[in-house]
Amino acid sequence: MLSAILQSLTRPSELQALVSYKFAPKSENIRIHQDNLAKDESKRRCYDFLNKTSRSFAAVIQELDDQLRDAICLFYLVLRGLDTVEDDMTLPLDRKVEVLRSFDKIIYQRGWTFHECGPDEKDRELLVHFDVVIDEFLRLDDKFQKVIADITRRMGNGMADYAAGEHRENTSVATIADFNLYCHYVAGLVGYGLSDLFSASGLESPQVAENKDLSNNMGLFLQKTNIIRDFREDLEEGRQFWPREIWGQYADEFSDFIKPENKTKARACLNAMVLNVLDLVPDVLTYLNQLRNQSVFNFCAIPQTMAIATLALVFNNMEVFERNIKIRKGEAVKLILASKDMDSVVDIFRHYIRVISQKNEADDPNFMEISIAVGRIEQWIEANTSSKAVTKSSSVAWMPVVVCILAVVGYAFMQQLSQ
Repeated sequence: MLSAILQSLTRPSELQALVSYKFAPKSENIRIHQDNLAKDESKRRCYDFLNKTSRSFAAVIQELDDQLRDAICLFYLVLRGLDTVEDDMTLPLDRKVEVLRSFDKIIYQRGWTFHECGPDEKDRELLVHFDVVIDEFLRLDDKFQKVIADITRRMGNGMADYAAGEHRENTSVATIADFNLYCHYVAGLVGYGLSDLFSASGLESPQVAENKDLSNNMGLFLQKTNIIRDFREDLEEGRQFWPREIWGQYADEFSDFIKPENKTKARACLNAMVLNVLDLVPDVLTYLNQLRNQSVFNFCAIPQTMAIATLALVFNNMEVFERNIKIRKGEAVKLILASKDMDSVVDIFRHYIRVISQKNEADDPNFMEISIAVGRIEQWIEANTSSKAVTKSSSVAWMPVVVCILAVVGYAFMQQLSQ
């Protein structure tokens, strides 16, 4: 808490958010949830694993309404177990593929545990005690079990294909299509499953689960943003998820971007990666705009506002090539408290899109495309935001679009003069 306060010392709104969040009374959903855990040891252990494996998702999951909370907690833990197997580079390939392809059946096997992960695998303990997760999974309503098992089957086979295929041999992703497919397996399918659970619970309409493209792109927006942010960590651990189709335009080797002499090309490549993610923003906002249950909306909106803030942070930021950078805790808490309705979420997205626009530089080879992508997002906001939100800032809503157009014209003019 002290370090978070020091980071936000010159930002009063973040300090206020930190204090408000720290001393806020527990919600009714949390009080009911804690009362239930006090009476149920097996369920309590599952939520202990949730808290240990994900500080960010644990909080929003536990704020969900009763009809969904346990199902999404178990969905998360099952997929975390699957992901732990996939990530463990100490497992023999044949054994890894075998477990990944059978995981949707394993979750129905009472008493199953897994002790074969390497001692340094951070979520190893979850698999060592996975029988607890299985017991709770089997207590879920059948409609929830079917959704979780289906997504586990599809994700496990996708991960196995990736692990056994040519990508794993050189630990790289070749094309943008490969990049999209990998992100679909590890995150887009999560979007499918969550939408199916929302609809199955009755808290959201069946239509939420029907548009698979929107559900997929919700996951891709989070995953791709994290992949950009994690460049240095992945490089040091021998992983490469940036697609060669993008980075190959700027360097011969993926590791070339950390060399000082390649700073200009590294910056251009980074911004090209951000451009790839920006195109997903209208679908993210469209998905959020269809949600009606408050706890579901909060659950979905908070990670997405965190992601757009992270995307604005990494854009044109050379620190990405030095270390894993994250938004300030005070900023994150401010986003959590603000992401309560669609108008507020739109305001958050608009703010960070304008931050990206301000950081966009005319000498970047992706300048025009980034400007156009920003303009498309502003147009979505103008066309789809409620009249209340539009009138609140209607006098400035079109300013970034106008600036983008003028910037593109100016860039084209400079290019013509240089010829």
